Amino acid sequence: MNTSVRVRFAPSPTGYLHVGGLRMALFDFFIARHYGGQCIFRLEDTDKKRQIAGAAEKLYEVFAALDLHFDEGPGLGGNFGPYVQSERQVIYDQYIKELLAKNEAYYCFCSAEKLTSLREEQNANKLPPRYNRACRDLSHEEVEAKIATGETYTIRQKMPLSGEVVVHDEIHGDISFKAENLEDHVLIKSDGMPTYQFANVVDDHLMEITHIVRGDEWISSFPKNILLYQAFGWSAPKYIHAPLILNKEGGKLSKRQGDVSVEDFLAKGYLKETMINFCGLLGWHPKGEEEILTFEQICEQFKIEDIGTSPAIFDLEKLDYLNGYYLRQLDHEQLLKLVVPYLVEAKLIEVVGQGYINNQTGEALLPSKLKLYVALAQDRMKKLSDIGELTEFLFIKPHYDLELLKWKQFSYEDIKTNLKDIYQVLENIPAAEWTKHSTSDACLGHIKNLGKTNGEYLWPLRVALTGHKASPGPFEVAEALDKDQTLVRLRFAIEKLGK
Repeated sequence: MNTSVRVRFAPSPTGYLHVGGLRMALFDFFIARHYGGQCIFRLEDTDKKRQIAGAAEKLYEVFAALDLHFDEGPGLGGNFGPYVQSERQVIYDQYIKELLAKNEAYYCFCSAEKLTSLREEQNANKLPPRYNRACRDLSHEEVEAKIATGETYTIRQKMPLSGEVVVHDEIHGDISFKAENLEDHVLIKSDGMPTYQFANVVDDHLMEITHIVRGDEWISSFPKNILLYQAFGWSAPKYIHAPLILNKEGGKLSKRQGDVSVEDFLAKGYLKETMINFCGLLGWHPKGEEEILTFEQICEQFKIEDIGTSPAIFDLEKLDYLNGYYLRQLDHEQLLKLVVPYLVEAKLIEVVGQGYINNQTGEALLPSKLKLYVALAQDRMKKLSDIGELTEFLFIKPHYDLELLKWKQFSYEDIKTNLKDIYQVLENIPAAEWTKHSTSDACLGHIKNLGKTNGEYLWPLRVALTGHKASPGPFEVAEALDKDQTLVRLRFAIEKLGK
């Protein structure tokens, strides 16, 4: 393969970008980049009834957020435009006339009511629902007369009536279909607009697309596509039917079962690197065992023959694992910048100029201080939106049941004594030298000199600082809080134990 490779991603503006759609777009990018070709964006907006206002703009925004850039498309230029199907009507009009002239297509005047009645009758007789070709053999004169009287019509493709149609897929190999099972499907709808099946074949040919990547669910329409290419006398592109994406239970991904839109995942704080890495492995796997791969690394390794045939499983736990990995690669400055909107949404902070206000106390928060808060949560984050829950205890004075301070069978009096002991150790550390290392060295050294166990001191210390059973270590928390706030929280716990 060489630079003549051309692939296209051609979504309809009928809703959000599904993770399956992103996987298709990524496979297009991987093929184009690996084989030195071009990746084209084409908007297939001929189905006006299903269109959603603003959906096209959302698509553009999502790809911009993912930092994925097409080589040609709306607003990008290129030599094969327009790249929006609704702007190509004159082209479709021209090519449907060619098919009619070749007797490869015909006018159908059957009304929607008649077709509905036909299907109901077929269902009642347990026959496959299929158009009965009632208009296929109308004479030229009959057709002209019906058009002259203003009868509504569609235009259908003439499919072979017998034999087999053999199509070739780059993953599945040759696939045979019995011609008798193929319906004379609609190419031009009653409103004059082309159907998906017609428009995409015409556009793919005129845009010189060499490879078409789509899901296995489209295999049933494969013979229709190939027969249309043959009807025009065109060479067909290579087709690649990628495996379905299923949930862990083996069913199809559904909005009812949780997020499946890329926009939702990005909004929750899954990084673009994560989404590309994760979706890029849905149906394709590198030769080696490494699964942490950048866009560039996948492009380098990606080969069409390595696409699998078994359904890909959308595993949210794996997505969380990958995102946690990428979050841990960020430096604290990068992470702070990314989580600030989520802290604002959680009503923990307000942004004021170059600084921040603690919404819970009204006190000013320096960026350096907030950075320590954020860093404390970094290892435990699965997504950016976790930041509020993981750091809330830093913004407010902790509230907890007295029982939580207890360590094993120690009495409240013992716990209070130990906390007062640790308080004195920490109080003696100068504020200028206050770090997780200085507090750790001082406290652990003191406990060792007493011949005591760490747990009887550190458990109540951590609870006093966080108010949680599970949290970061007490010395990391103490560093983030600073000396004054640490001692305030310790005094609160000691007073609580004195009641």
